[in-house]
Amino acid sequence: MGKRVIAACGNDCAACPRYVLPPYEKTAHQLRRTAQLWKEIGYRDRVVSEEEIACTGCSESNRCRYDIVRCVREKGLDNCGSCGEYPCGKILGCFERTMEFEPACRAACTDEEYAVLARAFFEKRRNLEARDGDRQD
Repeated sequence: MGKRVIAACGNDCAACPRYVLPPYEKTAHQLRRTAQLWKEIGYRDRVVSEEEIACTGCSESNRCRYDIVRCVREKGLDNCGSCGEYPCGKILGCFERTMEFEPACRAACTDEEYAVLARAFFEKRRNLEARDGDRQD
């Protein structure tokens, strides 16, 4: 795995099975498996296309249910860990909601898949508090 790419909310994009920016390209098979997992876990209500599951990182046009992307961009920050108000209610809600999916991930994933998702999503707080990640563009 390459350098860490830490998103606004603390996700490690470089570890994420959806992140497709070079050098993190995914095959069609990998993206289909991710789309299937997202349905099984409950992240999506259906299996979506490879194009829909693929992610090129945070942007204000992507849906962010916690409004974190807009918030950090307005403040000129890379991520929430750089904010003087950290941890605020937005990011605490994000941490809580993310961990609600953890049992479903354990149940639906192989050990290898779970390890990837744990690194990508379940270490948000640690990633933000370490403040040593790369900027997510």
